[in-house]
Amino acid sequence: MIEIEIDGIKLTVPQNSTIIEAADDAGINIPRFCYHKKLSVAANCRMCLIEVEKVGKPLPACATPVSEGMRVFTRSARAIEAQRSVMEFLLVNHPLDCPICDQGGECELQDVSMQYGADSSRYTEGKRAVSDEDLGPLIATDMTRCIQCTRCVRFGQEIAGVRELGTIGRGELMEIKTYVKHTLVSELSGNIIDLCPVGALTSKPFRFTARPWELTQASSIAAHDAVGSNVYIHTRRGKVMRVVPKENEEVNENWISDRDRFSYLGIYSPERLETPLIKIDGEWRESDWPSALDKVVSGLNEVIHEHGSDQIAALASPNSTLEECYLLQKFWRGIGSPHMDHRIHMTDFSDQSNADFYPGFNNNLAQLEKKDAVLLIGADVHHEQPLVAHRLRKASLQGAKMMVINPVDFSLNFPTVEKIIVHPYQMAEELAGIIKVLSGEGVALPTNFMQYFSQVNANETHVAMARHLQAAQQPYVLLGAQALNHPQSGLLQWLARCIAS
Repeated sequence: MIEIEIDGIKLTVPQNSTIIEAADDAGINIPRFCYHKKLSVAANCRMCLIEVEKVGKPLPACATPVSEGMRVFTRSARAIEAQRSVMEFLLVNHPLDCPICDQGGECELQDVSMQYGADSSRYTEGKRAVSDEDLGPLIATDMTRCIQCTRCVRFGQEIAGVRELGTIGRGELMEIKTYVKHTLVSELSGNIIDLCPVGALTSKPFRFTARPWELTQASSIAAHDAVGSNVYIHTRRGKVMRVVPKENEEVNENWISDRDRFSYLGIYSPERLETPLIKIDGEWRESDWPSALDKVVSGLNEVIHEHGSDQIAALASPNSTLEECYLLQKFWRGIGSPHMDHRIHMTDFSDQSNADFYPGFNNNLAQLEKKDAVLLIGADVHHEQPLVAHRLRKASLQGAKMMVINPVDFSLNFPTVEKIIVHPYQMAEELAGIIKVLSGEGVALPTNFMQYFSQVNANETHVAMARHLQAAQQPYVLLGAQALNHPQSGLLQWLARCIAS
């Protein structure tokens, strides 16, 4: 830790931090556009220029490391003059179409220009125009507004792991676009909407539907990614207008998956049933709730009277709330049936006596990025759990050995050191091969193992995977939907526990 001074306030900060990080921690505001705490430093907007004592020119706060005894001035005449000059340059080509811009009211450029912008411009030349990009059905573009902060570019390369946007051209002709015409495919692509400091990238479904000051904000938990992402739900007069991320470093950091951001549209889909239907003479007909519930009660009573309550069962959607599942089991046990389940995709229950009481991680989500060897079994993690894939990518960037055993060569946003792609019914034999290698290190084989896998021989890939797992300080075995819903799910889970133990 070292001591510095910012605007007359003495601070003790980490030695390797930058001026803008020290200022943010102290609650001292420095304007910025390209800087974001989760992205690499680009230092290309120059809005964060500040004055440092004994330095002959203003320095960018985002790219200047602190040093012992440094004195920084963010509000001096010299710093403000530099910031005003940068703002003047940024507005040279900006269209100034705030009244029709969907970002109006929550635009960083608009906010900063109120403090640092001039009431008139010295530039009278015509402003440049840039063609818009078709990035798909979720993100609308107005690239004339772009100030080339490159946040969206860095997000794709560093966070999503899919570099879909980039810069072409130089100087005044520089543009941000896709190198080849295509739509965005990353499951985290919607986050560039929040990152964009101007109205160049906006939500296509939300566009032109509401202004920020019309919305009521409520904290909630995302219902689709199963990792508990924190979100804000914005409503207007009781109608959900959009969903945005709420920061939580232990769970979703600053990000949410696209399914959590845009799935609210399903609430108002014309295909959604809003009234109960009753089948009469082979046709579905709309009904009211009392009639529908009477129909359910009479049908249940008829089955119970004829076959007994033990012959009925209830299936709950895995997306049901805790309260809904609780009421279902109280109701179902009340009529005398113990048969209810939420595992509607699972086909093999042979190992359920060893299963956890409820599905989930046995690790904190943030701890995934600290693992140094990870074995993925039947996991299309990039598609199934985008935020888990993000944590695994961070672990990979720190040197973790990533290995997969999958029935399909799924696209991943991180490199793998070992990969086995086999027919679904051969996945168990591949896991058995790893176990045989581990057993050669003095680990006892599980009971009945040889009865099923006596003919399995370990190959070089099995040896490499076992060595990586053994050498790791924090290894991890992760099963995906392809394993949990496999016809031999019980066997795969048993073998995975053997490897883990």
